[in-house]
Amino acid sequence: MTINVLRDEAELAERAGGFLANRILLQPSLLLCAATGNTPTATYRKMVDLLTVEKANHLRVLKLDEWGGVSMKHPRTCEQYLQTHIVKPLKIPKERYFRFASNPENPLQEVERIQKVIEKEQPIDLCILGLGANGHIAFNEPGVDLKPHCHIAQLSPQSMQHTMAIEMKEKPTYGLTLGMADIMQSKTIVLLIAGEHKKAITKSFLSKKVTTHLPASFLWLHPNVFCFVDRFAYR
Repeated sequence: MTINVLRDEAELAERAGGFLANRILLQPSLLLCAATGNTPTATYRKMVDLLTVEKANHLRVLKLDEWGGVSMKHPRTCEQYLQTHIVKPLKIPKERYFRFASNPENPLQEVERIQKVIEKEQPIDLCILGLGANGHIAFNEPGVDLKPHCHIAQLSPQSMQHTMAIEMKEKPTYGLTLGMADIMQSKTIVLLIAGEHKKAITKSFLSKKVTTHLPASFLWLHPNVFCFVDRFAYR
């Protein structure tokens, strides 16, 4: 794992956004699996600034996860986040954007559908992740075991304290997510960590102890992970 310790979130966004843009310019048709949340926002802004619609006209985008049981039009869904920060700015057409529905009639069929999409479009060339306050990545929550592929996740109390969930009047009742094997089979993984509130979990993660009780720790087993962390989370 390559760990880059940055001065602050602005420098993190500058470095990580440039890294992502360069990878896309080198491989315009790559499959980008995109996380959502507070940390990647400035990174995506920098990435988009460095690309043009023409240079991203073959880019494929896969949604990493989604809050389940809420309307796709809710402004705090992962759907609306990705539409705002990646899909619309880069004019990604629907045939190159692969997404979980946030309120499917049959959630099990929905995760099976996305799994088939992954199998068709694979490999994931570049997977962007954040580090959850309890060590989760996507909605792969801590527990005695981890699911390998797309699944319906029971959301932990910590996940329900995420600002996206807190700001929803209509609360999500489950999660839809890629599994650990799907993530680990990505060719390159970018992990973004920022903020003093992530200091404790970052310390646990950096111990390199691999455990299902800290799902992000499995990234130590991947051969090509780039971690961008600001000094507030790192110290």
